[in-house]
Amino acid sequence: MKVLVIGGGGREHALCWHLRACSPEAEVYCAPGSDGIAQVADVVRIAADEVHELADLARDLKIDLTIVGPELPLSLGVVDEFQNRGLRIFGPRKAAAQLESSKVFAKEFMRRHGIPTADFEVVHDAEEACAAAARFGLPVVLKADGLAAGKGVLLAHTKAELDDAIAAFFEHRKFGAGGDRVVVEQFLQGEEVSFIGLSDGLRLLPLATAKDYKRIGEGDIGPNTGGMGAHSPSGVADASTAALVLERVMHATVAGMAAEDNPFVGFLYAGLMLTDDGPSVLEFNVRLGDPEAQALLLRLEDDLARLLLRGARGDFETTRLDFKKEAAACLVLAAEGYPESAVKGARISGLDVAATHEGVEIFHAGTAKTETGWVVAGGRVLNVCASGRDLRHALRRAYDAARRIDWPGRQLRGDIGRRVLQAENIQHSGITSIPREVLGEESSG
Repeated sequence: MKVLVIGGGGREHALCWHLRACSPEAEVYCAPGSDGIAQVADVVRIAADEVHELADLARDLKIDLTIVGPELPLSLGVVDEFQNRGLRIFGPRKAAAQLESSKVFAKEFMRRHGIPTADFEVVHDAEEACAAAARFGLPVVLKADGLAAGKGVLLAHTKAELDDAIAAFFEHRKFGAGGDRVVVEQFLQGEEVSFIGLSDGLRLLPLATAKDYKRIGEGDIGPNTGGMGAHSPSGVADASTAALVLERVMHATVAGMAAEDNPFVGFLYAGLMLTDDGPSVLEFNVRLGDPEAQALLLRLEDDLARLLLRGARGDFETTRLDFKKEAAACLVLAAEGYPESAVKGARISGLDVAATHEGVEIFHAGTAKTETGWVVAGGRVLNVCASGRDLRHALRRAYDAARRIDWPGRQLRGDIGRRVLQAENIQHSGITSIPREVLGEESSG
């Protein structure tokens, strides 16, 4: 089988790695790929937003299946272009991709179909934003309607923060046209968790649970990022909660899209807040989460290429996915200055040593290979991932390997999984605190 993966980050590196592991005989291509991905796939330097050129590539190489990693090509209609040419591709068409590319579309869709989400208003200027925020009270959340690389959400706890957020949208135009419309919504309190499933347009196959960590700083402080770490299982969603989410959110979304004659085929990601009143959707993504995908792919036992090929044809021909019983964790090592302005060019040390650790896989997200070695070439630089017999073991392996890797200004959250492990200890033994060295953690680097 010939498979093309679109994208060039850590998620796409993990996808190519998984495809190789499941089918060593498969021909795996990646566009635009990266120097890191070139270790496991044939890289073709065509940008992910070059929709027509990507379709030409798939035609010329006689690709059997294309898998889309990032959201941008989906929002540009890459699936429409491929399908119009009779090329097999797994992902939503442009109209269905609005679940991610338009926060307004997603919120109004959820309202129409009774899918639990925070109360909201759509505003178009600073005056409307102030009025909506006054109705909800502080803290309040403001979201850009359009794509913003995971950074289009601003949280205001104080009047000063609210004024700054409104100015960022409507005066400074921080999010450009993506901020022409803004969703102002009620702040929700609880634990965040990710649910991801695969849809063939009619049915949904759930992946294992996962939890990601969006903010740059320990204790979930600082600005939002594309993700600073993740683990699977989530450790915060029990079986009854998972069943409720699958019924009221995941299956309801697939059914609702089909009912509106806008069938959803692809990866459906729901970021949720587990509140005292039940799960509530914070956002939809129409692709695998990053870095959740890296942790999930370490556990997935199914041959993803063959599964997605059947999904692209409209029938998975199966009702469940198989995952290893062990846990997996992913730590993101980020550049100095990320997420505002990443400092690039620093030389990375310790990669070879870290890669020898048992149970560890390292995926490249923002690196480049030079004559003298690997250097920083992006904001999120490396994903240090590990599997283990349980979450504690996986996290310890990942942190042990991650602390071997260094460069000036490297950032690494030291609390990925901490609250989950503390909660487990409180539940099972009454322990209310866990020494950091037991968790296998370190402070941000």
